[in-house]
Amino acid sequence: TMNVEHEISLLVEEIRRLGTKNADGQVSVKFGVLFADEKCANLFEALVGTLKAAKRRKIVTYQGELLLQGVHDDVDIMLLQD
Repeated sequence: TMNVEHEISLLVEEIRRLGTKNADGQVSVKFGVLFADEKCANLFEALVGTLKAAKRRKIVTYQGELLLQGVHDDVDIMLLQD
């Protein structure tokens, strides 16, 4: 199994790469953008699992528990830590 901390740090990098800053300077990205990105698809075996782990550690936040492709493409994933 891959190191969860390492996966989360990769996730943070990808959110920064694909996301945009809001008025408060927080970076967010739509789940659909993250999911459809080819680099992310190759990096993460279980993107949703990595997101859940990052959410549990208060590194990212998003609405809902489980994100599903298509259904939740418009859900914003917000980076809480920089």
